[in-house]
Parts: sequence; structure tokens; C-alpha cells
Amino acid sequence: MNRQPHALPKSLPQSQVPPSLTEEAYRRIEEMIVTLELAPGSVVSEAMLSERIGIGHTPIREALQRLGREHLVQILPRRGVVVTAIDVGHQLQILETRRELDRLIARSAAARSTLPEREAMTAIAQSMEAAVKSGDLLAFLHWDNEMNRLAAQSARNMVAASAVAALHSASRRFWFYHHHDQANATLRLHVALARAIATGKGDKAAEASDRLIDDLFEFAHRTLITRT
Repeated sequence: MNRQPHALPKSLPQSQVPPSLTEEAYRRIEEMIVTLELAPGSVVSEAMLSERIGIGHTPIREALQRLGREHLVQILPRRGVVVTAIDVGHQLQILETRRELDRLIARSAAARSTLPEREAMTAIAQSMEAAVKSGDLLAFLHWDNEMNRLAAQSARNMVAASAVAALHSASRRFWFYHHHDQANATLRLHVALARAIATGKGDKAAEASDRLIDDLFEFAHRTLITRT
């Protein structure tokens, strides 16, 4: 069932905001930033975002705080919230960190996932592949996000999952901003990772993760060449 966003009841204390509403606010704003609907350098406010997506101020504020920790926004007291710039140096640092965390999560997710989780990962891989074939990049980004969420859940390591979650969004935005006509090989490596995790073979999943990160490193370096 699709739940429509709604404002908080006036009687609900701020300390009792349902986590699901904050998560919904986070997902909506994160998607707007990653897909450049909120452009780098743009200034936003709680009030503007609340009106735009139909969610109350408190979950918006909590979502922005999380996005700040993920380096997607900078909160400036009394001045608003600025969507951060896209920086290749920062992206390379993110990928260096992601390599270790993504490999751990991929290996652990393959080894520790239940049969229903592996079946769900296979379904995600199929949806990602369909998005690649149809050229629907926004759908692909959605399923890539779902792959990351399911892998983190299946890995049964919340410390690693929490650490890497703060890196994926900024990395996805960098790729979306620069992808142009260089996308297809990278997209297929994401599909290959999902399928490798679904096999239940940890070493195979770890190797697929490393191949994807290698590709993303090369992609980031190519953006430097095209700018010079």
C-alpha cells in the first residue's frame, strides 16, 4: 500500500515523530539531491521542502541533519541549507573507503543471507537489468538503492552498514552528474554484484564488489581528464 506523505498531527510531540516519516523525508530529499532536482550550490529551507513534498518540519529537519552527515548538504545557522558542491577529490576518498566496506558487506551478505533475501536480491538484479535495457536511469538508481539496503540488511553487520550508508548517496550523485554516455558498463557491474550476492558465495560477491569499485575509480579519474 502506498502511503501518501502528510503533515504531522498537531497533538504529536516532536520527540514522538514516527521514524518511518523521517525515513520517508530522507528518501525523498536524498533522491532530489542525487538526481540533481536540487542542484549543487542551491539553497533550500525546511519550509520549502516541507511544502514541496508534503511532510512536516520535524522529519524534514531530521532528514537534513542526516544528509549533512552524509556530506550532501551543509546546514548554515540562520542562513538555510546549501546543497554541497560535487568534488572529484572527495569522491576518490569516498571510493577508497567504500572499497573496504562494500567488499565486507557483499561477502557477508552472500554468506549470511536467508533464502528469501537471496530471492529478493535476484528480483532486484532482474529489475536493475530491465532498467538498463530500457535506458531508465532513474529506475536503475532506485533499484541500486534497494540493492544497497538489502545487502546491508543481509550482511548482519549494522556497524558496517551504518558507515557505508553515509557514502553511497554522495557517490551516486557524483556518478549521475558525470555519467553522460559512459554509463552502460558501470550499470552492468551493479547488476553483476546483485547476482553475485544472490548466489550465496562470499568470495564471488567480494570480487564483484571490487570490480565495481575499480570501474568507479576509473570513471572518477576520467572526469579529471575531461575537465583538463
